[in-house]
Amino acid sequence: MKRKIIPYNPQLKMLARQLRNNSTKSEIFLWRYLKGKQLQGYDFHRQKPLLNYIIDFYCWELQLAIELDGYSHYFEEIKRKDDKKEEDLNKFGIQILRFSDKEVFEDITSVIAKIEAYILNFEKHTPNPYIRQAQHKSQEGSITKQ
Repeated sequence: MKRKIIPYNPQLKMLARQLRNNSTKSEIFLWRYLKGKQLQGYDFHRQKPLLNYIIDFYCWELQLAIELDGYSHYFEEIKRKDDKKEEDLNKFGIQILRFSDKEVFEDITSVIAKIEAYILNFEKHTPNPYIRQAQHKSQEGSITKQ
C-alpha cells in the first residue's frame, strides 16, 4: 500500500517527543495492547504529529487515529477544539476513535473490541493490494502449469 503523506507542523516534533516521554496512565495502559503490531498486525505510533495536531495513537495503514480523553475534554472549549481537529483530520481521510480514560481503565476489553471492529470493517471495505498481488501471482502460476 502506498503511504499517503499527511503534512505536519515540524515544530510539533519536540512536543510529541516530550508527550511520549510523559504519557498519561491511560496512554501507557492502552499502548501495552497496541505496540509491536499486537493488534491484528497493524503498526501504531504514539504521539504522532499530523497537520497542526498531535494524535495520541496513529496507524497510517488504517488511516486511524485513536484519542484518549481525560476530564478536560468535557469542557466546551476543549470539545470545540476536538471537533475542529476531527474535522480537519477527516478531510485527509483519517478516522478518529475516541475513548475516555475511564473506559480504558474500567473496560479495556471493550476498547480493544471497538478498535478490532474498526479494523475488520476497514479490511472488509478496503482491498489489500498485497493480497491481490499474491492472488494474481498464484493464478498466473496455475495458468502456466496447465
